[in-house]
Amino acid sequence: MERIIEEIREDLNRRIAVAADRLTDRTLTEDPAYAALFGRAELRERIHHTLHQAVEGLVRTSRGEPVDLADARATGALRAGQGLPLASLRRAYRRGGRLVWQCLTEAVAAHDRAALPRLLAGAGALWDVLDQLADAASEAYHRAEAERGERERERRAALLDALLDDSAAAARTPESAASAAERLGLPERGRFAVVVLGPGSSGGGTGAGPDAPRVLWRIRADGETGLAELGHHPLEALGALLSPLAVRAGISPVVGSPGELAGARRLAALALRAAPPPSGAGVTLLDERIPAALVAADLELAARLREVVLGPVLALPPQEARVLLLTLGTWLACQGSTTYAAQRLYCHRNTVSNRLRRLEQLTGRALSDPAHVVELALAHAAVAQRATAAPPPGPAAAGGGPTPAGTARRSPRSPG
Repeated sequence: MERIIEEIREDLNRRIAVAADRLTDRTLTEDPAYAALFGRAELRERIHHTLHQAVEGLVRTSRGEPVDLADARATGALRAGQGLPLASLRRAYRRGGRLVWQCLTEAVAAHDRAALPRLLAGAGALWDVLDQLADAASEAYHRAEAERGERERERRAALLDALLDDSAAAARTPESAASAAERLGLPERGRFAVVVLGPGSSGGGTGAGPDAPRVLWRIRADGETGLAELGHHPLEALGALLSPLAVRAGISPVVGSPGELAGARRLAALALRAAPPPSGAGVTLLDERIPAALVAADLELAARLREVVLGPVLALPPQEARVLLLTLGTWLACQGSTTYAAQRLYCHRNTVSNRLRRLEQLTGRALSDPAHVVELALAHAAVAQRATAAPPPGPAAAGGGPTPAGTARRSPRSPG
């Protein structure tokens, strides 16, 4: 094969130059992606070089040498960076291969038609060379795309951290927050909220569409956080977006600027910690759990609240403590109605009254005093949150069962 090519080298070069002109014109006419990236002279030079590469690869193969793929790899990486579709790149290689074969057969026929049968033996080798060139370009293209995607993910993660992290908030200015938001495609003013998912939950299945808020997810070792651009959607639309995923999530209130997102993330984390027991899947809006969030905001103070208000109850045998806490939680959830609490607990109304009197005696708090009810409700929330987070052994775990937690929305009626 090498000998045949050397015999027709001058004519072959001339024919390849003409073929490069033809392929350039065809590519610019039929492929808008190439037409958008290149002028004719630049594209013609690259095509001409690639056609010569194919011929030289055929010569090297006939000598038993490997095809030089460095230029094909560089071309693939370059085209990926330029945004040229891979299909366009591979199509150019296929068309170029057909033209090289056409140039070879025409040059050999013009030089010595009797030599054509000798050329046919090299057809398979030529297509193998072209496959190697195209595959090398494609592999480099994919690597460049993967690296670009990873850089883009890292860039977006850094921008999200700049908006969501308290550690970055101290050094952040309104201008830098607006700049980060702009680079993420977020408006300078709008309606935003933050979602914090519980351990083991993933927001990767949330879809985006005209009927759903846009959510940008940040995945870290301590869990996933979502920055939601609500637009015209109500805050509850986030819950609807997450509900099919069966995740535990806390959602912040709505904020109006990117500079407020770090604070919103703190509130979303509090909403998650303030979620009512039992700790299963579900979405908690902070504004619906503010009293419980107050307890969750300071673990040391919550522990003190449990001890001061409900310490005597927690010191009881576990079963007795659980019964009293369950009764208190149900009574609170029923807005201070002994009758409704008894119906929910499947016991007599007098039984509920007796349990509540026992609780008043142990705690020194009267359920007829709204201030005392607030203390008991917050302390009950502190017990429930502790049981949900990490149930300890012994009496302190009392209340770890399915205790309805809540605060009185109005001054409760006295027992009975």
